[in-house]
Amino acid sequence: MAITVEVKNGDINGAFKRFSRKVANSGVPSELKKHREYSKPGVKRREEKKEMIQNFYKRNKRNRRNKKRD
Repeated sequence: MAITVEVKNGDINGAFKRFSRKVANSGVPSELKKHREYSKPGVKRREEKKEMIQNFYKRNKRNRRNKKRD
């Protein structure tokens, strides 16, 4: 998988930001973190469950804010 970014008008900083964003969105850094060390299956399940709960609260928090504005 190759990620390419075009440098427009010599703007290297802008190109680097776009590149960093593309790399982060591809999920490579998070995969590297996951595979850095072995974790037991039970620990993985606990962490996944904890993450699902956090995401659920985040989504509902956004939905509640939007409903209050209406």
